Amino acid sequence: HFKAKGDVEFKSVLFIPKTAPFDFYDKYYEKGGKHALKLYVRRVFIPDTMEELIPRYLGFIRGVVDSDTLPLSVSREMLQSHAALKTIKKKLVRKVLDVIKKMADDEVKCRELDNAEGSEDGEEEEKRPSEEQCGKYATFWESFGRAMKLGVIEDTTNRNRLAKLLRFPSSKSEDKLTTLEEYVSRMKDGQKEIYFLAGSSKAEIEQSPFLEKLLLKGYEVIYFTDVLDEYVMQHMIDYDDKKFANAAKEDLKMSDKDEKEKKKDKQLKDEFKDLTKWWKSQLSASEVTSVKVSTRLSTTPSVVVASKYGQSANMERIQKAQATSDPTRAAMMGGGKVFEINPRHAMMKAMKAKFDANPDDESTQEVARVLFETALLESGFTPSDPKSFSKRVYGIIKGGMETFDLDSMNLESMKTADHDEL
Repeated sequence: HFKAKGDVEFKSVLFIPKTAPFDFYDKYYEKGGKHALKLYVRRVFIPDTMEELIPRYLGFIRGVVDSDTLPLSVSREMLQSHAALKTIKKKLVRKVLDVIKKMADDEVKCRELDNAEGSEDGEEEEKRPSEEQCGKYATFWESFGRAMKLGVIEDTTNRNRLAKLLRFPSSKSEDKLTTLEEYVSRMKDGQKEIYFLAGSSKAEIEQSPFLEKLLLKGYEVIYFTDVLDEYVMQHMIDYDDKKFANAAKEDLKMSDKDEKEKKKDKQLKDEFKDLTKWWKSQLSASEVTSVKVSTRLSTTPSVVVASKYGQSANMERIQKAQATSDPTRAAMMGGGKVFEINPRHAMMKAMKAKFDANPDDESTQEVARVLFETALLESGFTPSDPKSFSKRVYGIIKGGMETFDLDSMNLESMKTADHDEL
């Protein structure tokens, strides 16, 4: 509870529940901040149709507010537009966020003390918050983490405050969640961007080919496993002057390249220039906008990434899963895709040799198509023609089983099946 003084005076008692109301997210846009707080003016209850006291993303807060500043002898419509009401809302939001930040700070402090070495026991015990305080924010985040993310999207005024409350798994956080501030403190020397990758689960992201070179070079990557995470990134350009970089999009830059590595990359780009140009001609404009030599891959032969302003495979998956999704609109918003090949991979070296020998050979074109569609699948996208893709794969399998007379075996099995049916 607290009492505000100044031009607008009011008293309030606020309560943060341990768990979210069962329909809080289901009816988020319908109910919003309705019924969250009860407003009294000089101890006279104002019917709870007031939505201006608390924003939607803090609609889980419960409590009462009593003000002597607001006029009592006016209509509810005039009261809702009263300037004092906006001041009350601003102070309430700030107070709630301060309380939540205190819980978040206690969690971080406990983690720092757990990781500290050489601390004297007495000194550590004196500074350390209680076990209840240490675990309070984790419980809060489990129930209201999505509400904080919605706040980042909706509340431009308090976006920086809310960003400090966000928690995510990362490649270096093990089984715990990390803050953006902790990530920045662990950044490599010269690193200018905060790397992230979105997917349906942590296990899926950890196996993603997009992260191969980043993890190999020791960069930390934030894992976005919630459907809201990529929407949040559309409203957060940077944090602490560090821009966010999606590992699933083109033009991924790593700041620790030396002149030798840059020279090697340029050499490989020139060496594979004819192949990438030819490969682009084998694919339609609706499939890819360009074919490039990749610098993000280590063990994977190729990947398909989203263009700079296009949608990642994860975002496409989320959009398609929506009941009201429009395929035409989704195709327009999807943007172009970029096919990246790994010039250091044995498969791509063999593909180049095959291309140099005879680029017009039908088998060369078939292999190029299969490699692209396989990369498309591994990158999380869906081939435009799954039937043709499966037919090409079956053809390759058949070619690898030349010791068997597959056609005669298949014909014999069909005859047997027909006989059994008769």
